[in-house]
Amino acid sequence: MNKKLMAVVLLVATCFMVFAAGGKDAGSDKVVLTVWESTGGPDEFIKQAGAAYTAKNPNVEIKFVNVELGDAITQIALDGPAGVGPDLFAAPHDRLGTLVTGGHVLPTVNPDKIKATVLGACSQALTYNGVMYGYPISAETYALFYNKDLISESELPKTWEELAAWAADFNAKNPGKYGFVMDVGNAYYTIIFTTANNNRLFGASGTDTSSSYLNSPDAVNGMKFFKTLKSGLDVPADDLNTATCDGAFASGIAAMHITGPWNLKGFADAGINYGVTALPSLPGDTTPAPSFSGTRGMYVSAYSDYPEEAAAFAEFLLTDEMQQLRYELTNGALPSIDTQLSSENAIGFLKQLDYAFPMPSVPEMGTFWEAMNAASKNIWNGSDVKTELDACDAAILGK
Repeated sequence: MNKKLMAVVLLVATCFMVFAAGGKDAGSDKVVLTVWESTGGPDEFIKQAGAAYTAKNPNVEIKFVNVELGDAITQIALDGPAGVGPDLFAAPHDRLGTLVTGGHVLPTVNPDKIKATVLGACSQALTYNGVMYGYPISAETYALFYNKDLISESELPKTWEELAAWAADFNAKNPGKYGFVMDVGNAYYTIIFTTANNNRLFGASGTDTSSSYLNSPDAVNGMKFFKTLKSGLDVPADDLNTATCDGAFASGIAAMHITGPWNLKGFADAGINYGVTALPSLPGDTTPAPSFSGTRGMYVSAYSDYPEEAAAFAEFLLTDEMQQLRYELTNGALPSIDTQLSSENAIGFLKQLDYAFPMPSVPEMGTFWEAMNAASKNIWNGSDVKTELDACDAAILGK
């Protein structure tokens, strides 16, 4: 047999074997997608959603790996290039700038379709330099929790001035209890006092890094008001951390507390008869004070061998059925799509979400937290407001 004829025979034989084995069609090959997520609810969601997806797409297996939300940013930079990273991973939207500039994530597939599916604040949160990255898996903000056994709904303050007055009166009449508590050294919450007159961190678009806008006249005046709240809550900042404030509300000694949906189940399990409503308005305003909104993104890794399959699974997580499932499994993390929720307390968060604004995703957010946390604590403890906010702005921008 000459060489040309032998080549033809081998080609036919190879084609026959490929056909008999089902071919190399990517749609039928076994694909294992590794997904990084946190424990405490999101893990169970990925497992159940993965099983549902595999039932519809038998060739795709979803493998959950525990990497906590706060660790994903640094770990993807190490594991991705090493070839041992995920195909899809969860990360907070405010670190999107770091992920994009590091080359760790891929743009959203069919962004117009995804934008039409999810809440506007969520698609905005996952847009960086005009390009959308990832798939918004949930939304969050915080609101005002209140103990119905300590404050009636008719007494709920509409303004921060009313809250301060009510709390002072309550404290005087109820030794050992507090009318109001909040983590005063946490920028996630204290940012609300800088937002009067539409003042926003890094400007209206959240992308103006010429200034943090945290030392603008509106921000300074707002934080001066924040400082006055200590007259009704005379506790050092270090003793008003998140764990302490959550504990005070859960034990029934605090009438009002600012926190998020992650505490819904815990407070219910503690037997607290509570409700949730929008934040009081800032001095001079008539609408609820703006809060940070966070979007949890599921990002397709730039190092994935299966980017199309990963994107398809991420889009599946945005269906109504999956968003309802996630809400149930995560103790109240808000859906990223417009879907009906039956919980009265969830409605309180959704109302606040109407006045929330996405945390900026510029790389400077990496220095924002430590700087603003420190400024908030120092201001609460008595330091000069303008001095602290000037120092905060300088630290964030590396001046």
